[in-house]
Amino acid sequence: MDFELADEQEAFRKVVRDFAASEIDPRAEAWDRDHVFPVDTVLAMGELGLFGLPFPEEYGGSGAPFITLCVAIEELGRVDASMAITLEAGVGLGANPIFTYGTEPQRQQWLPDLCAGRALAAFGLTEPEAGSDTANIRTKGVLDGGTGEWVLDGAKAFITNSGTPITSVISIVARTGPGGDTSVIVVPAGAPGLEVEPPYRKMGWHASDTHGLRLDGCRVPEANLLGQRGRGLAQFLAILDEGRIAIAAVAVGMAQACLEHSVEYAKHRQAFGGPIGRKQVVAFKCADMAVAVENARNLTYKAAWLKDRGRPFKQAAAMAKLYATEAAVVATRDATQIFGGYGYMDETPVSRFYRDAKILEIGEGTSEVQRLVLSRGLGLPAE
Repeated sequence: MDFELADEQEAFRKVVRDFAASEIDPRAEAWDRDHVFPVDTVLAMGELGLFGLPFPEEYGGSGAPFITLCVAIEELGRVDASMAITLEAGVGLGANPIFTYGTEPQRQQWLPDLCAGRALAAFGLTEPEAGSDTANIRTKGVLDGGTGEWVLDGAKAFITNSGTPITSVISIVARTGPGGDTSVIVVPAGAPGLEVEPPYRKMGWHASDTHGLRLDGCRVPEANLLGQRGRGLAQFLAILDEGRIAIAAVAVGMAQACLEHSVEYAKHRQAFGGPIGRKQVVAFKCADMAVAVENARNLTYKAAWLKDRGRPFKQAAAMAKLYATEAAVVATRDATQIFGGYGYMDETPVSRFYRDAKILEIGEGTSEVQRLVLSRGLGLPAE
């Protein structure tokens, strides 16, 4: 088995790492403290080409393999999960549905700005009463034959990238027919009848943009239907498999950072007559962390490798998301413990990592949902 990335991918990793070290790391604490979404930095990420990585050059992308996107997300995750998730959601949940299911006119209209990072797109699935239970979606879309417009009514919750100054479109999942049929309808930012609610007060991801949405008689052109009518949930679930790999890449980056910070601190923190890293209780936590990071990265990169080769990757994506996100939560907790009282202070990166990690086990499919997917993949009638 060849575990080596191509030379150009490793060179690209260095470019992203240098960008994260110079443009994100010095500011991440302040963004977190002040709950600031750094538009200028996100635009700079676009200028670096991050938002167009997996898309064809004809839309302004670079046509890179999916694993290259995972490398970029991992490197951002080493420094700031908020910026990592901004990229992950902007590409995976924002632009990718338009590329995968959009008509050519829709692609030409929206993808160039999204690939360039001049604009962000969001995906509105989750609702106040429908998260993992996607069958309970209540938002409705009715086609007004007289005007040739979709009329949307309902509410969405926890939608990433939905209220930034550069948000251009939000893809809304709505019931559009009998029997629970759902469709995806693209709603431009600022459309009449679309209300972006105030940002949430969150445990972590303070520099990530997250809002609830309300749609009250929101009208958009009939041509804004994305993909097939009645196939909205099926389309989203297919998109979500890719997103789970990308979320795993965020987790790998965070766990790697916790390992690096913990080892460095354990070498230099003096207690009981020497560095605390000489004590097995600390050294073994670092050793276990290293094993978890290696396993998480291998699962994540294998899932991306399968996707890049057009092979089935649903189970591999669920495994990567489940293992990597839970490993990140443990790594952040152990890193905070190794840092002791300093780990509880917000000035210490591991404190921010600890708060940022928990959502990884929840967003884009909870750990319980991943276990359900895996159980069913084993042929078990799990429910």
